[in-house]
Amino acid sequence: MKRIVFVMLLLPVVVGLLAFSVPVSGHADAKTPSNTEIKIPHGYRDWRLISVAHEAGGLNDIRAVLGNDVAIRSYRGEITPFPEGTILARLAWKYVPSEEDNKAFGREQSFVAGRPTNVQFMIKNSNKYAATGGWGFAQFTDGKPTNEAVPKACFSCHQAAETRDFVFTRYTP
Repeated sequence: MKRIVFVMLLLPVVVGLLAFSVPVSGHADAKTPSNTEIKIPHGYRDWRLISVAHEAGGLNDIRAVLGNDVAIRSYRGEITPFPEGTILARLAWKYVPSEEDNKAFGREQSFVAGRPTNVQFMIKNSNKYAATGGWGFAQFTDGKPTNEAVPKACFSCHQAAETRDFVFTRYTP
């Protein structure tokens, strides 16, 4: 009888430990990519615009999301999951009032991009980034990768967009 009670108490603990030890992707051998593995893609500022956004709150920034040719073809063709080689770039600047424009309008109503804050990338490679839904994440400030904690936290937020292949940004033609 004591043995059955012991097993009944131990079983939920073992199941809980297993649940938290296997990555979301189900690939136990896949590792979370290092932020320094991803380099800034050459010519990314010449990529096509996917969308823009204003992030309020503590960030208070304005963002432009750009995509390489693979990303643009996928967005235009409404193809998901995104194909291998898709790269999305998110550029962010502080969101500041335009004194010059507001003077012309006679009131504060115009806001523009201020100083740059950072650049983020999502790179689709299902084998290399299996532990993070097939996407590698990286963030750069002044051309240098940020600390490891920032991109590792990206996937946990992007899980909310799992039905769209972990991509929040919708195409705005």
